[in-house]
Amino acid sequence: MEATATEAQRAAPPPRLRDHFESEVVERLTAKFGYGNRMEVPRLEKVTVNMGVGDAKQTTSVLEAATEQLAVISGQHPNVRRARKSIASFKVRAGMPVGVAVTLRGARMWEFVDRLISIAIPRIRDFRGLNPRSFDRRGNYSLGIREQLIFPEIEYDSIDEVRGLDVTITTSASSDEEAFELLLALGFPFSAEGRPGEVDREAEEEERRREEARMRAEAEAAALEQLKEENPEAYAKRVRPEEGEEGEEGAEEGETEEETEKEVSDE
Repeated sequence: MEATATEAQRAAPPPRLRDHFESEVVERLTAKFGYGNRMEVPRLEKVTVNMGVGDAKQTTSVLEAATEQLAVISGQHPNVRRARKSIASFKVRAGMPVGVAVTLRGARMWEFVDRLISIAIPRIRDFRGLNPRSFDRRGNYSLGIREQLIFPEIEYDSIDEVRGLDVTITTSASSDEEAFELLLALGFPFSAEGRPGEVDREAEEEERRREEARMRAEAEAAALEQLKEENPEAYAKRVRPEEGEEGEEGAEEGETEEETEKEVSDE
């Protein structure tokens, strides 16, 4: 039985995406970045797929369904992720299952990435390209998927509810630009805006708007100062008299009226 399994593994064809990487991608990256050694070329190290199951604390069927679906998608039995500490606001205790995750390497990793690029991603509704800003500045890329139904291995009638999953692709690249070129050469459909190493048009437009707003505010402040110099009386602050001063003025006015009445009577 073991010999038969070993022969089946030996007879399995190598992943086509890995062959594409070895035959074309390595030369393309070497020509672009000028690597002196083939081992300097960045490559895929591992792919981590995780699925959150927050409702598993109420029923175990949710955890079992998520585990089965992730196993079908990845081709490998996932591990249960448990809470490390208790959080009262989320009604979570330490040790409760909060998700399932699987780490793929080798042939399974290449096959999963191949299925993700060629089959799963094209089935996303209203797809407009992957976000090229999702790199972590260390050559790793994270992708969020809202529905597990984009994978053809999942039957629509067999699922209990729609769940999302996160895919993290870890590479050996030392920069986001190298990792981006690696994934782009492998076939990842990135959008045109916001690519690493290129000018970000949105950031430039935002900076231009801020500069225009700053210059407009300075011009308005200068115009106000000029108006104050030309007509200082219109912009002078009116000082309201204090209560004591008003009382003294009133007293003086009262004295004046009494003196006037006395003069009239004398006449």
